[in-house]
Amino acid sequence: MNKPKPDNREDNVAHLQNSIQNTIRNYRETEDYLSEHSDEISSTEKNQLDDKNERRLDSIRGFREEVKDEARNQNK
Repeated sequence: MNKPKPDNREDNVAHLQNSIQNTIRNYRETEDYLSEHSDEISSTEKNQLDDKNERRLDSIRGFREEVKDEARNQNK
């Protein structure tokens, strides 16, 4: 039987920052795509991409809150 791994939180901030960077990159790529191809895409596709980017912004805010929480926990 495998023992659960201990909760190692040392690299959580690095993982969260990586997730933030990836999400920002995806957000910008989608914005660029919408700008460059706005006359070629349907309103449905545009709405779907806009909705996806809204979710990305929510995720970024959540990741940043987690980074703050991790920083507070590491300073204890």
